[in-house]
Amino acid sequence: MKPIALAPPRPSTTPARRQFLGRLGAGSAAFCAAFGSASPAQAQTPVPTPRRHPIDDWMDALPSAHRMVFDAHSSDGLDDVLAYASNVFLANRTGYGVDSHDVGVIVVMRHNAAPYAFTDAMWAKYGGVFASALKLGDGRPSTNPANRDKTIDDLVAQGAHFAVCQMAARRFAGMAAHANNAGVDTVLEELSRNLINNAHLTPAGIVAVGRAQERGFAFGYAG
Repeated sequence: MKPIALAPPRPSTTPARRQFLGRLGAGSAAFCAAFGSASPAQAQTPVPTPRRHPIDDWMDALPSAHRMVFDAHSSDGLDDVLAYASNVFLANRTGYGVDSHDVGVIVVMRHNAAPYAFTDAMWAKYGGVFASALKLGDGRPSTNPANRDKTIDDLVAQGAHFAVCQMAARRFAGMAAHANNAGVDTVLEELSRNLINNAHLTPAGIVAVGRAQERGFAFGYAG
């Protein structure tokens, strides 16, 4: 029986290959040393923290179990927003067992929704001006039309707050001042002293919408 010839062993790596792999390993080590081996968490861009301003600190005083801010800029939109805000309190109470006073709700009244943040006394005095500007079509309202059936009062009783656009308030103060031969600043100061309960005059309603979201309020919109 003839012996079987065995093939000579193959070298595991040629000298040239070993030299190449050595250079590759050294290069990888240098790269990792220079730039680090970042994990996915480390590679994420940090989220900037919004700057806080004392004028908005009243928002932090509201309950924080659940928070929503609603944006209203028109008469019709405000009607819907007030209904939605009421539903937030109702659904949390009946569906989740969360008391209304543990729920934070802000209704932003800006643009043509701003006059509804004024009391009945201001509507009795300037209602004709407001109704004309808003095209309400019902003469000279002597009470706040948005508080029909005590809608606003009910929300206040449940803990809702209102952010009132100062820019819009000044615009309506200008209309009232012109109609009554008075100074704009004088009328604006009068309106500012006669806001509905739990109302806060803010520099701009649209800014208040963003500030509330920065402080943990989820956004709701109706018009």
